[in-house]
Amino acid sequence: MLGKFGRRCRVLGAVVVSLSCVVPASGQALARFERSPILMRARISEGLVLPQVAANQTANRPLLRLSLDEAVELALEQNLNIRIQRLNPLMQDLSIADVRSAWAPTLNSTFQNNSQVTPSTTQLSGGLDQINTDTFQNVIGINQLTPWGGNYNVNWNSTRQTTSSFFTSFNPALRSTMSMQFVQPLLRNRKIDNVRQRLQITKINRDISDIQLRDTIVSTIRQVKNAYWELSGAIAAFAVQQQSLALAEESLRNNRTRVEVGTMAPIDIIEAQAEVARNEEAVIVAEALIEETEDVLRTLIMEPTTPNFWLLRLEPTDPALLHSREINIDSAVANALSKRTDIAQIRRSLDNTDTNIRYYENQRLPDLNFQADYSSTAAGGTKLTRASMFGGDIIDRTNTSFGSVLGSALQSDFPTWTFSLNISYPLGGSSADANLARSRLERTQTEARIQTAELQAATEVRRTGRNVNTNVKRVDATGVARQLAEERLEAEQKKFTVGMSTSFLVFQAQRDLADARNSELRAVLDYLKALVDFEAVQETSLTGGAGSFTLTSGTAGSGQAVSGQAVGVQLGGGGGGGQQF
Repeated sequence: MLGKFGRRCRVLGAVVVSLSCVVPASGQALARFERSPILMRARISEGLVLPQVAANQTANRPLLRLSLDEAVELALEQNLNIRIQRLNPLMQDLSIADVRSAWAPTLNSTFQNNSQVTPSTTQLSGGLDQINTDTFQNVIGINQLTPWGGNYNVNWNSTRQTTSSFFTSFNPALRSTMSMQFVQPLLRNRKIDNVRQRLQITKINRDISDIQLRDTIVSTIRQVKNAYWELSGAIAAFAVQQQSLALAEESLRNNRTRVEVGTMAPIDIIEAQAEVARNEEAVIVAEALIEETEDVLRTLIMEPTTPNFWLLRLEPTDPALLHSREINIDSAVANALSKRTDIAQIRRSLDNTDTNIRYYENQRLPDLNFQADYSSTAAGGTKLTRASMFGGDIIDRTNTSFGSVLGSALQSDFPTWTFSLNISYPLGGSSADANLARSRLERTQTEARIQTAELQAATEVRRTGRNVNTNVKRVDATGVARQLAEERLEAEQKKFTVGMSTSFLVFQAQRDLADARNSELRAVLDYLKALVDFEAVQETSLTGGAGSFTLTSGTAGSGQAVSGQAVGVQLGGGGGGGQQF
């Protein structure tokens, strides 16, 4: 009897010690069931890095703490896509300047010296065998296309000529001519011509480039916000997996203690070790997800030349709080129809089509031009007076200076005026007819595209609005499910302690709790991202441009308005306080 009583006392003492002490799992392993941790074996066989080592490496990296507004500000300054798009309006400005250069006046100038020796073929040459003529000519002119479709040119031509001809009255002879011409279309090219067509289209394209820049900015801000919340969620998901791993390790320690005191079969440790290994794998995946989402945010808000671009750790500082707000879908649809960048671009392209229609309608008109020509000529130099009208000796010389000749030309002493109307019209069909017909078809097509874009905008706004309202309800439902999962795990652990449950049911409850925490986390992230999308969809298309980085898509739901107080989402841990993310 004393021997049996002594054995019972030793067993009871061992149980008391096991329930009052927490011993590390590595120091409790039995010799028969000792197993190397799965991560340690993986490190030895494949060179993988343990989470503890990775944490040490992360601690040595520089850290950048960012609020959501700071992340958006960095993106506006350093995002490469925005930088690229900002150059397009500047390029369009240069295109406008290029078209306007067609109206810039052009200055022309020609200086020419001509020396000519011709044989004498008539008796009027004064018996000379050859005639030498030297001519210096200077032509200066300016011409320009006018913004109202016409063109003009003004020329001044001056020459000085010396010759050995016997019958020349002036030697040297000076001549100056002032000429002007103006041509104005009266029908075709009067209201619009090729230059004005290209200028109008280029201006519209400039406006389109501004709209495209705004589209890029809105889309980038949406991507930055979603990536910010994804990183915040990935960090919270990592904490969830760590909590699950801690629960599994605690169960493993308790099972080993029970095996040591003889209240549990040693084979039950294998199931606990498998659960620990599964949760260790989940921690590794969650840690990799942090780095992945961190890289997504990094590439959106920083330029690659930033020091420590890939080493810099990003840490969100804004908590993911559930700020429920009223969603007015009808007002958002009206706002989207007036502000959406995709609709605005199509409407501006319609203006381009209208410009082409005006141009080709004008090109079908007869080509009727009014033309005015004016010239004024003056001559001078050294006038030779001979003894007879048929030649003879020079008896007098009269000099007229070049200034006098130029003055006579400018004073229009010898003017010539010409006015004319020139008309031409093609017989049969012209290219303008075909171009006009094609432009009208393009206009009809563009109007249909506008209606399609407006319908798509309304559909997207309604869908994102429903997502906001639905995800609020999902947060409430998943929060309740998480609380119930915590209570179920606590109850299952109590039942297991008194021998009314099994390790399998306890581990299943732990898994269900981890799933419930992740579902609650996903619901909050979907709500925050739905708010971001709801704001962005009123200015840009969510399907036509680059989408944001997402891990899972949100769900559709009710379109009712949401109102209420801001609440913080808590991730409850088994036996501990909740964690806000």
